[in-house]
Amino acid sequence: MLGPVLTPAQQTLALVRRTTGAVCGALATLPRLTTVLADLRETAAQLERLATFAAAELPEIVYQLEAVRAQLIAIERQLAGESTVTPATPRNGSRPPS
Repeated sequence: MLGPVLTPAQQTLALVRRTTGAVCGALATLPRLTTVLADLRETAAQLERLATFAAAELPEIVYQLEAVRAQLIAIERQLAGESTVTPATPRNGSRPPS
C-alpha cells in the first residue's frame, strides 16, 4: 500500500541522474546563448551608429524646418494681404504657370 521506499543509495542515484540531465540541458543551450549575445552586441553597435548619425543630422533638419516655416509665414502674410491671387500676383521662387 505504501509503495516501494527508495533507499538512500537509490535516492542519491536519482538525484545524480536529474542533476546530470539538467547540466547537459544547460550545456546544450550555451551555443545558442553565445549566438544571441553576439547578435545583441551587433545590434547595440548599430544603434549607437544610428544615434550618432541622428545627432549629427538633427541641427540640419531643424534649420531646414525653420526655413520652411519662414516660407509658410511669408505665404500666409501674402495671402492675408490680398484677397485673390491672380496670374499678375508677384511670386517669389515659384515657376510661372504653363
